[in-house]
Amino acid sequence: MPVAVVGASHRTAPIELRERFAFGRAELPDALLALARESAETVILSTCNRTEVYLAAPEGSHAVELARDLLAARVGMTVGEAARHLYVHRDRVAVEHLFRVSSGLDSMILGEPQIQGQVKEAYAAAREVAGEDGAVVGQALHRLFQSAFSIGGRVRGETGLGRGAASVSTAAVDLAKKIFGSLKGRGALVLGAGEMSELTLQCLRDEGVRTAIVANRTFERARELAEKCGGRAIQWDEFGAALADVDIVVCSTAAPRPVVTRERLRAALPGGARRPLCFIDIAIPRDVEPAVGDEPNVFLYNIDDLQHIVDDNLGRRRAQLPAAEAIVRQGVEDFWQWYAALAVVPTIRALRDRGEEVRRAEVERAMRQLAHLSPEDQLAIDALTRALVNKVLHAPTVNLRHAAGNGRGTGVLDAVRYLFELDREAAEAQADTPEPHATTRQG
Repeated sequence: MPVAVVGASHRTAPIELRERFAFGRAELPDALLALARESAETVILSTCNRTEVYLAAPEGSHAVELARDLLAARVGMTVGEAARHLYVHRDRVAVEHLFRVSSGLDSMILGEPQIQGQVKEAYAAAREVAGEDGAVVGQALHRLFQSAFSIGGRVRGETGLGRGAASVSTAAVDLAKKIFGSLKGRGALVLGAGEMSELTLQCLRDEGVRTAIVANRTFERARELAEKCGGRAIQWDEFGAALADVDIVVCSTAAPRPVVTRERLRAALPGGARRPLCFIDIAIPRDVEPAVGDEPNVFLYNIDDLQHIVDDNLGRRRAQLPAAEAIVRQGVEDFWQWYAALAVVPTIRALRDRGEEVRRAEVERAMRQLAHLSPEDQLAIDALTRALVNKVLHAPTVNLRHAAGNGRGTGVLDAVRYLFELDREAAEAQADTPEPHATTRQG
């Protein structure tokens, strides 16, 4: 059952495409079930900087192709057009990719801490979905994601990568500081009340922001966040009126389309912004219509602009990369030894079943000629032949497990299945089905 990931990230797609690739929470079940119909275990990770489909599917499955089709359709492109922005990683490379993602090594801001929580949320969302054939997360992806959580935790705990690391929230506040200088005495409005909004609001307060206003579609959640961070909550439909009283607007909602449009801004500020008004949109899909940035005295920045923020701690964090990468590599080896063994188990079982089948047939044939033996002698012969088969198959069994762990498992498995005719029944059944246009077996 090969492992693969199909996706797009800040490394391959601009924000205009990433927001269209992105899945809302309500969209996930249908997408997961569509892939589950290909017998694929599936987890979809969709954040502000990446949308990735993780798969564990049987040999011959079209799950990877289906995932590419699914993502291409979301952005209204053909698969060929979307291929410029999509990547496909398989097997060990796919495992390493997830471990690097969960560890913050593949993030826009190196070592940012929020990604591991987002990976956990994606896994939990997939675990909640069940199709006709059961859950869409099975043994393979369960173990893969549990390993990813462990590796991410080790990277943060055993290296300095996470200490002092910037997050999207801190980068957003740093951007505001570059625009206004000191934030002391400034007013800020935060749209959204999720984890990113909370982190941003805390950073703003730490920088001395005078007024912190929180607006969220669920007022109770806005009030909880405002009370926790010493701010003030307002009803969602009141945030337009609040624009006249603030200098900074940080947007981080889960809305599927812009909540701040040019029309809404003009209605809220009929005479235009009387002083610089800075919108920092860290949501995907974007919360602020691009045309808002064309208004006089209004400055609009999106999440891609945060890449250009100078991070004084980046050099120190980069020094931790060798240690972090070593943890990831070891994690890949550990997972792959376990994963490769999954493919070995059915072959070992089939090999031992074949040995027992032959042994039993030969013992029964011999016993017809040795009927004069006592029951005790017949049992002794049965035990002797059973022991012989076990001894003969012991070394092949041990070596098969060893081959699975050192990367030679596929070739050895194919040889064993061929030499002992373990696929004989399947081959005979296939031979009974005429294929007039197929004269050779395709490898």
